[in-house]
Amino acid sequence: MNDENPAPGNLFTNPHETHLIVLTGMSGGGKTVALRALEDLEFYCVDNLPPSLLPQLVEAVSRGAGRRRRIAVGADVRNRGTDFEHLPTVLSALATAGVQLHLIFLDCRDEVLIKRYSETRRRHPLAKRGMSLADAIAEERRLLRPLAAIAEKVIDSSELNVHQLRRLVATGYAQATEGMTLMFQSFAFKRGLPLDSDFVFDARCLPNPHWQPRLRPLSGKDSPVREYLEGEPMVAEYLADTTRWLDTWLPRFEQDDRSYVTVAIGCTGGRHRSVYLVEQLAAHYRETREGVLTFHRELD
Repeated sequence: MNDENPAPGNLFTNPHETHLIVLTGMSGGGKTVALRALEDLEFYCVDNLPPSLLPQLVEAVSRGAGRRRRIAVGADVRNRGTDFEHLPTVLSALATAGVQLHLIFLDCRDEVLIKRYSETRRRHPLAKRGMSLADAIAEERRLLRPLAAIAEKVIDSSELNVHQLRRLVATGYAQATEGMTLMFQSFAFKRGLPLDSDFVFDARCLPNPHWQPRLRPLSGKDSPVREYLEGEPMVAEYLADTTRWLDTWLPRFEQDDRSYVTVAIGCTGGRHRSVYLVEQLAAHYRETREGVLTFHRELD
């Protein structure tokens, strides 16, 4: 089993083939985060699908006209029983039928999993009356050992935060999209710069909805905040200038064979101005390209 995080390479050389990514692994290891990253890359995503239904899903999506055949499915011990135990057999049959199959295993050290469950107060799916969390994790590892052994890629999320895991997955599978993948991220300057950003824009000069009592509890995703910011000429000017700059320079990076670029926009609290600008920029670029992702650090 490979416990490194190498780039998976160009897996999507033929857009007319059906590609199926199956995400499995330890509960609490980050499968939901990874699935959301693939959903942002316009994969058809289904979580917790019984393995016996995989062939029908692949057939239904593959029949869709005028779209790429990209599917991502989360499968784990929530579907425990004979159905889950037959997952390797189902995957083998799909590969034999010509489906381009990619099995990804999300792993995590036991002590980190225990800490995550303690912090979130979630119940482990294998937890039974009288079974400790450590015993449930050990049993899950035993059940998943056959899948870990045949996985194409193993991602250890022990030292990764949510954003780093999303970026790792999106970067690795950016080849599934046409052109360069863009990540727009909002953040709060008071909590530090995102260290993995390629470009950083400062929106602290713009009018701040925080000082409007009715807007303070909301975010830049909410209609009242959007209406407030859209009524400020300076915000429209800032957005137009930023878009113009990105429209000019992003193609240069694309020509340089860059597969992934992160654009970070910060304000004081990371909830209003930066969130609004990220959503507007993402909407603008989704009109003309695939693979546009958003991440709001202070909200997520």
